[in-house]
Amino acid sequence: MFTIFGANPLHDIIECLVAALEARDIYTSGHSNRVADMTYELAKALGLKRSKVDKIHIAAHLHDIGKLGIPDNILNKKGKLLPHEWDQIRLHPQIGYNILSRSKDLKEIADIVLYHHERWDGKGYPSGLKLDRIPLGARIIAVCDSIDAMTSERPYRTALSKEQCMEEIILNKGIQFDPVVVEAAVKLWHICE
Repeated sequence: MFTIFGANPLHDIIECLVAALEARDIYTSGHSNRVADMTYELAKALGLKRSKVDKIHIAAHLHDIGKLGIPDNILNKKGKLLPHEWDQIRLHPQIGYNILSRSKDLKEIADIVLYHHERWDGKGYPSGLKLDRIPLGARIIAVCDSIDAMTSERPYRTALSKEQCMEEIILNKGIQFDPVVVEAAVKLWHICE
């Protein structure tokens, strides 16, 4: 087993993979690290054991690693994506799973990455899982990933304010997001203001 702290080559490998992704995906520079930082705090706030927090934190760093397999013309498109381009983007969790599942030590992390776009109501992808059939780590990352996406500028839309973002997260509690995770995120939001 591994840990992410101290002299650990796994942490260095993760940093290299994230840097490789960010070198290709110019619009999300820093996204993986911001999501990982939020995920770490949220997992701790939910009272998870240190080993579980560490695995979820690693998965958050790597949640978009599958975008390495998405063509540049789609990944870095300046305008809105067409339906067939969205279909390509929606492959990134499966691609990420395929990359990470090559290591038996990363199996649980690979599963979290695979399911980070599932929705509480079952309308997510790639498998249409719902409720607690979605791994907890994926449910936590889903909230943090959405927060960072909504509060970041994109060429095709402006960023939401923190208040607007929180309203969206609350509006989707029990629909897109796990209600318990949303409640913990809202409590942290108020602490961090």
